[in-house]
Amino acid sequence: MKKAGKNRQTGLQTPDGETTVLLHTCCAPCSSAIIEALMQNGITPVIYYCNPNIYPREEYEIRKNECTRYAESLGLEIVDADYDHENWLEAVKGLEDQPERGGRCLKCFKLRLLRTARYAKERGIKVITTTLASSRWKSLDQINEAGLWACRAISSGNNSANPDEMSNLDPLSGNTSENPDKVIWWDQNWRKGGLQERRLQIIKEYDFYNQLYCGCEFSMRKDA
Repeated sequence: MKKAGKNRQTGLQTPDGETTVLLHTCCAPCSSAIIEALMQNGITPVIYYCNPNIYPREEYEIRKNECTRYAESLGLEIVDADYDHENWLEAVKGLEDQPERGGRCLKCFKLRLLRTARYAKERGIKVITTTLASSRWKSLDQINEAGLWACRAISSGNNSANPDEMSNLDPLSGNTSENPDKVIWWDQNWRKGGLQERRLQIIKEYDFYNQLYCGCEFSMRKDA
């Protein structure tokens, strides 16, 4: 088992001071420095690989295997949410031609983070966050909107919330001790604190597969 390397992101503190978080992870390169920083601050991430947007299946498996390799090297748990691309395609139908940071991305974030929040509640993990917030190609506003929406839906017992019908949900009051069913969205900006520079170092150290597109087949089509 490898030890986490040197990371400049110090002083991280989760909402309510939780020491375990469910980390929605899109790929090993994006997650690498974030995982390291969490561990160095006494926070244990459970890695949740939920990415039905990735296409083709071979790309999904490559990224999952790299995430697994990194997690196992650090003695961390990784959970595969399984590949559900057909249902994802149905969910974003009509949004295929939306640009990056458009409506398709927001809906995709909501779908993936809803599953993340649902799994967190099942496991009794109180806080979730995502490595998507490390990408300069993604909208932090959209990511935070989706994360808040997902946590509020799951915390209120709406496990099958529809992103099209529930754009606004009132936040639940109280902390996790007062509301044990509450799942909290951690809106950490994972682009700051030297994480981008450390990420490049870890990619080289592990010789990670470093993809050239977000994984969505519509993104791939336009960037090809």
